[in-house]
Amino acid sequence: MVSISEDPTTNENTSLEKPEMSYEAKCSLTIPIAKPLATKKLSKKLYKCCKIATKAKSIRRGTKAVGKSIRKGEKGFVIIAGDISPIDVISHFPILCEEQKVPYVYVPARSDLGAAIGANTPCSVLLILKGEEYKDKYKECIKGIKELPNIYS
Repeated sequence: MVSISEDPTTNENTSLEKPEMSYEAKCSLTIPIAKPLATKKLSKKLYKCCKIATKAKSIRRGTKAVGKSIRKGEKGFVIIAGDISPIDVISHFPILCEEQKVPYVYVPARSDLGAAIGANTPCSVLLILKGEEYKDKYKECIKGIKELPNIYS
């Protein structure tokens, strides 16, 4: 029989938590088409709006649900994660949004997007629908998205 003795000095840094990456580090990992990319300040506003919209059940999550909602004509704004691989999963969303005149923006990390809506899994794309409970935050986000430089005009 083998006895295992625990040495308290060896267990200091064995935490399973990953260190939080900076915004700049997350931006460096984004895909080449991730434009317009939200600023750090706008990203925080978007995440807060996501959290409130989730509680109000005014959110569509995932590529299939968001694509279907946009094609049906539901209005809101789209948040796309910028670190999706393969890129083909989300490459059609900017074109779809522009055809339907739905504002869209990229954020650096899908894990942050998933955490913003209270999910344990990362999220690649969200559609935030207009709601009365959070109309001030919604308008702030729309204003912030429209102030970002448009690469196509």
